[in-house]
Amino acid sequence: MTAWPLLLDTLPQAQRERLFTLADERDFPAGGTLFDEGGVADRFWLIRSGEVALDVYVPGRRAQVVETLGPRQQLGWSWIFPPYRWHLGARALCPVRTWEFPAAEVRELCTADTELGYELMLRCAALIADRLQATRLRLLDLYAPHGSVPS
Repeated sequence: MTAWPLLLDTLPQAQRERLFTLADERDFPAGGTLFDEGGVADRFWLIRSGEVALDVYVPGRRAQVVETLGPRQQLGWSWIFPPYRWHLGARALCPVRTWEFPAAEVRELCTADTELGYELMLRCAALIADRLQATRLRLLDLYAPHGSVPS
């Protein structure tokens, strides 16, 4: 799982400070919706405390949880690429404290500071790969015939 040491601890301090000038503290109550699949992806978060369930819409069923995120993990990558729509949904499983980053301003910062932009894209690409693999494995677990899931 991708944690913020990959996002923040390895960034040079000056870049980290520039990024955090854009951050706001944001809390979500237990059961709160952070975003819905298909909604506008205009921000992302670093989870400070609590747990968030990522879910995917499955026709004819209720949303299926594909991954649970906790402290020190980044929530959201759909803000990077147009059309800026969430690929999953996210719900707070308990009270959640975060740092929230506005996507458009972070993209502008990345354009102005291409070194920071490159470093953020590398880390977000790793995050995307992790989330896609977790989703794939969860869906295989749900829908593959018993005993046919690769180990």
